[in-house]
Amino acid sequence: MDASTIQKITIWILPVLLAVSLHEAAHAWMANKKGDSTARLLGRLTFNPFKHIDPIGTILVPAVLLTFTGYAFGWAKPVPVDARYLANPKKDMMWIALAGPVSNFIMAIGWAIILNVSILFLDSRSSVSLFFLLMPVAGITINVILGVLNLLPVPPLDGSRIISGLLSPRASLAYSKIEPYGFFIIVALMVSGLLSNIIFPVVNLFLTVLATLSGLDTQVFYRLLMAIQ
Repeated sequence: MDASTIQKITIWILPVLLAVSLHEAAHAWMANKKGDSTARLLGRLTFNPFKHIDPIGTILVPAVLLTFTGYAFGWAKPVPVDARYLANPKKDMMWIALAGPVSNFIMAIGWAIILNVSILFLDSRSSVSLFFLLMPVAGITINVILGVLNLLPVPPLDGSRIISGLLSPRASLAYSKIEPYGFFIIVALMVSGLLSNIIFPVVNLFLTVLATLSGLDTQVFYRLLMAIQ
């Protein structure tokens, strides 16, 4: 592993761990708020990434996909929700699902603010300053991608839970039957290139807005992003 690879891992690791951990913690927080304390009692209402990592979905599958397809896709350990404790299960499950992507968009805004502060107060000629410019760029990017990706209406992504809550009981039941094939649908979309065509116009729109919010020229933002890819 060369120095540049180690540097990239160092830049990405904190934003990625925070993005995944807070996403899952947001699900647990909303479930607890809606009356189901199952996740909280199991220790999932925490920012500790080790409580949310799934050995297969977070480590093995992304590594295998990256090796053989050039793409990476994975998932964290699902937050358990017991609908029996929810006052309005259909509506409450929508809010619990939505909490994850919303947390990612909030984190992306937070990283944009950090980037803005870094631009104002750091010396761009310093390698340390460059690190504190690149990490917020990584933080913005990973959170926007996760937020947009999870809103796709493909089970078991969060978007499917939101759509299911909007459907009639019969339509929701029929919709849920595609969940066993959801992973394969997503992999097929990735390999075919359709996934990029679907999400990246939206991702790029968010990145452009957040780059502007951070006070950074969009072209400069993308040059910094290319440096850590």
